[in-house]
Amino acid sequence: MSDGRTHRDTPFRNPGWAGNTGEFDLTEAQVRGDDYVATRPLDGGHASGAPTYPYLLAEKDPSAPLFEGPYRVRFDKILTRYPDRQGALLPVLNLAQELRGHISPETMDEVAGMLGLADAYVRGVATFYTMYNKRPVGRYLIQVCTNISCNLCGGDEVLAAFLEHAGVELGGTSDDGLFTVTEVECLAACGFPTAVQINSRYYENVIPVGVPDLLDRLRRGVQ
Repeated sequence: MSDGRTHRDTPFRNPGWAGNTGEFDLTEAQVRGDDYVATRPLDGGHASGAPTYPYLLAEKDPSAPLFEGPYRVRFDKILTRYPDRQGALLPVLNLAQELRGHISPETMDEVAGMLGLADAYVRGVATFYTMYNKRPVGRYLIQVCTNISCNLCGGDEVLAAFLEHAGVELGGTSDDGLFTVTEVECLAACGFPTAVQINSRYYENVIPVGVPDLLDRLRRGVQ
């Protein structure tokens, strides 16, 4: 930085989970829906009172069954919150991605079967939203915002630093399987550029000189 500060001197002002900003203080379990996500009242009520968030775990199992054990409990809970199976599609896709790490065409078809929806409809929805990974990603999915606020504060340089130090091309995964680096349109953190999302955690005020240290922390399993 021009004033002599380094990335280590710049605090992460929002160390929370994606979608968790402001005065919220939610735990990982709460954000994942184990106890924070409410059950839609069987006699009605608005489903927006019981939202879910996409969540990306470092550990992924692309061949895991849909859904068993606690994931079956969460799947059943999701169904109670919507008047029909079509309304439950997005949170069910979220759950499938959390479990498998990406939404393959086969996963889309499985979800379609579980919800009684047409395969083509589910594929159309899943491929519309960029939050769904259409192919396997590394242990850490690094999404760098280069939209206007981040661009003005060096977003392109931050992206270049991640690509260089992770040793990948844009959209690629490092040979060790740790890092997938992508560019995103906006992370809705314009007050803290450059914003970077790694799995489900936000990093703000990221500068190029801090990227090597951040990657080293991830290699050590520290987010």
